[in-house]
Amino acid sequence: MPQVISGINAIKENLREGKGIAELLVSRGRKVERLREILDMAREKRIPIRFKERLYLDKISSDFCHQGVIAILSNYTYFPLEDLIRDALVDERRGLLLVADHITDTGNLGSLIRTAEFFGVQGLILPRDRSASITDSVHKRSAGGSAYLPVARVVNLARALKQLQDEGLWIVGAVGGSKTSIYGFDWKRDLVLVLGSEGKGLSKVVRDRCHHLVSIPKLGHLNSLNVSVAAGIILSEIVRQRGNSK
Repeated sequence: MPQVISGINAIKENLREGKGIAELLVSRGRKVERLREILDMAREKRIPIRFKERLYLDKISSDFCHQGVIAILSNYTYFPLEDLIRDALVDERRGLLLVADHITDTGNLGSLIRTAEFFGVQGLILPRDRSASITDSVHKRSAGGSAYLPVARVVNLARALKQLQDEGLWIVGAVGGSKTSIYGFDWKRDLVLVLGSEGKGLSKVVRDRCHHLVSIPKLGHLNSLNVSVAAGIILSEIVRQRGNSK
């Protein structure tokens, strides 16, 4: 079955970026007014629009509320790691890449992509094995963020971190219990922020590759945060320190 994107916002952003949409499937009987912008963009880009019964769309996107429209992707293209490094190092705001250490939940990955794109992260790096990949669920949960945020997949995460380090990027891991608070750390440098899963955190081999370990100060009883929430807190502090908030 081809990869699909479901949901109005996610499809709209992918259409704007021209992200390899082969055709649109629209549910018969769906009120066209809410889909007008999507349909106009598709026609402008000469993307075929096919009207199908709702049950047909339900079958293709059975796990999600597709809102009466599904985009069929020709493919999803991951970026080479070297491209992410290059773009990070030439950015006038300083480099900021994100590494997800074996996050397997597609909903968490989609939310993380949405958060990263919002704060201007230049790219996300995923391990090829034991990690969620870019799927329909990720596209939808990213609310269009996957159309803008470049994603690279690597075979060996520790080796990729060594490559990033050799290129002059600081590797900073987020862990619970570190004595260094995110508010006391100097984020004004080219860096890679490494986040682990909510349950397992950073693996030992990844932790050992980090120059620094930082934590979000805990004031309540709970010991962990959802990865996208943690990312939002840390990225907000990075933007604040760097002074490049709009």
